[in-house]
Amino acid sequence: MKTFTYTIQDEVGIHARPAGLLAKKAKEFQSTITLEKGGKSVNLTKLMAVMGMGVKCGDTVTVSVDGADEETAFAEMQAFFQQNL
Repeated sequence: MKTFTYTIQDEVGIHARPAGLLAKKAKEFQSTITLEKGGKSVNLTKLMAVMGMGVKCGDTVTVSVDGADEETAFAEMQAFFQQNL
């Protein structure tokens, strides 16, 4: 399992559009990818669950990747967060 933490830079946080893009990106991989904030964890492929986290600008989240293609998924998810959130 690989994890990274990221502080959200997007001024409106993870709202509908970026949550949709995030879920779509997570579905590209076989690995299980989870988003954790404040002790609550959700699967990144679940759009409504991601939106339900209420992640705002300045919040720090932890992303965990576990599975067969975790190296690739980890690198691509980390890049996605840096470029889009």
